[in-house]
Amino acid sequence: MFTRRDEDDYEVVAPGILMRTLCFGSNTLMTEFRLLHGHTLPMHEHPQEQTGYLVSGHIALTIGGETHDVMPGDSWCIPGGMEHGSEVLQDSVAVEVFSPLREDYLPLAHAAPTPR
Repeated sequence: MFTRRDEDDYEVVAPGILMRTLCFGSNTLMTEFRLLHGHTLPMHEHPQEQTGYLVSGHIALTIGGETHDVMPGDSWCIPGGMEHGSEVLQDSVAVEVFSPLREDYLPLAHAAPTPR
């Protein structure tokens, strides 16, 4: 799969938190998050392992009760099932990979039909 940049492809996942799926295969899914200053990604968990890299900005990332001061170039790996969330200290961009595939982040054209 190959994906070109598309500025119109972002979804709001929480107030001030925008996400777009960059690319995916049968086992992994890569996303870009745009995180707007002053907003919070609420604490949550999911079964997928989540590996991330902060491209720009500044966030406070809490993983399993421990808060990390994250700057550009820093990276993380969150085990599946572990509670995590973040506070956005500056407008930020993060790239994250989920494994196994996060079906709820698949573009609609590729999503398997699921009852809601």
